[in-house]
Amino acid sequence: MVWMTAYHFCFDLDHFGLIQQDFYRDPFWTWQRTTIVSLFLFTAGLSQAVAVHQGQTWPRFWKRWAQVAGAALLVTAGSLMMFPNSFIYFGVLHGIAVMLIVVRLTAGWGVWLWPLGALAIGAKFAAPLAIAAVPALEVLNSPALNWLGLISRLPRTEDYVPLVPWLGVMWWGLAAGRWAMHHRPHWLGKADAPATGLFRAGVVLGRWSLSYYLLHQPVLLGLIGAVLWLVR
Repeated sequence: MVWMTAYHFCFDLDHFGLIQQDFYRDPFWTWQRTTIVSLFLFTAGLSQAVAVHQGQTWPRFWKRWAQVAGAALLVTAGSLMMFPNSFIYFGVLHGIAVMLIVVRLTAGWGVWLWPLGALAIGAKFAAPLAIAAVPALEVLNSPALNWLGLISRLPRTEDYVPLVPWLGVMWWGLAAGRWAMHHRPHWLGKADAPATGLFRAGVVLGRWSLSYYLLHQPVLLGLIGAVLWLVR
């Protein structure tokens, strides 16, 4: 969450013209985005493992899912106002909403989750080759299907987190979490004393991650805009 905030702060500085960076092509920034999203989705899979282990019911799951899906719609609406030509139609929250259902339904697949995750990640690299070899598969690049991630060119959007390869990362998080809950529960803090200090702040941030995700960018943009208004 902290890394994401720092990344978005720099992105916002670029948006206001205070720095000049290429967040879409410079490896320094693109690899940071990849790592941040990977951590998000791995943790989401890990959290589902804990929820399943604790006996989370389907009604409770759907309640949380509705919050994520609703937040995804808010992101789309907000980005449509700010970036009308590249608004977010399948970003990280949209992807998580779909992947949560898949992960929940496959939570009992055990060790098969590891090779399935590898296949999902590998499909990202196989898809461009398949599309080049079979022109009819070009339809996978269309807006109606590119949310699957089986593409040969990136769509124009501010955030894009399709099922391939990211479902593979969440599957690996689920598999790691299921293993840890059965063999190393202390790794997930099961035997920890109540958190204090900075660790406590991290716990609170994690528990309110969705709210923080939705609010941090409007706050950052507002603060930077207010400072520029005062200075100028």
